[in-house]
Amino acid sequence: MIRIVMLLILLLGCKQGKETTTPVSTVKEELPAGESKILEQKESLGTANGELQQQVVKSLEGLADTTFVRLADFSRDFAYDMRYATENNFLKAKVYDCAECYTRVRTAKALLAANKEFLQKGVKIKFFDCYRPNSVQYKMWKIVPNPQYVANPVKGSIHNKGGAVDITLVDLDGKELDMGTDFDFFGKRAYHDNLELPKNILANRKLLKETMEKHGFWSIRTEWWHYNLSAGSNAKIADFKWKCDKD
Repeated sequence: MIRIVMLLILLLGCKQGKETTTPVSTVKEELPAGESKILEQKESLGTANGELQQQVVKSLEGLADTTFVRLADFSRDFAYDMRYATENNFLKAKVYDCAECYTRVRTAKALLAANKEFLQKGVKIKFFDCYRPNSVQYKMWKIVPNPQYVANPVKGSIHNKGGAVDITLVDLDGKELDMGTDFDFFGKRAYHDNLELPKNILANRKLLKETMEKHGFWSIRTEWWHYNLSAGSNAKIADFKWKCDKD
């Protein structure tokens, strides 16, 4: 009888010991596919003010250069004011169903590289417009059929190819740097070669222009905000449309 009692005590102790020594790595391996990697990425970011930082972004690795991507999925370091999704633009009309910034992958890579350099200088890119479906170009042309202000949709714009962006710079608190005019101001004050401007404005435009050119973009003389990616000029005109949340 004593032997049976001792045997039961021994078996019970072994079972309890196994239940309390399960390694942490086993817990992660039991998560659905991919979740363990996300968990590890979140943990590696450490804490700030006692709260776990959970910034998770996608990677462009393995994506074809011509693929359209939503920039916000690949970086949290951009700012946005998508004017054509509002009536606050020179058209005085909303031509996008919702505010999103898409580009082709090759353009996204160049923008990420440029913004990395801007961040080192205490500023970052703010977008006014990105890829523009060709059907939207037709909407704009119907409102303002003037090639001086809107590209003819038959020929298309580099915006329609996913290789152009309209941008400015903001500080890390989101305050815009003074560029001398608002976005889509059509006049001499917006020209790159207009040097009759205060020094701080010229310095801000120079920072924007030189950094963007360093990363493969080129500007147009009459619009300080507009930049085309040289490698994106030969892409096809597209009419890809992003989905909008209906909530």
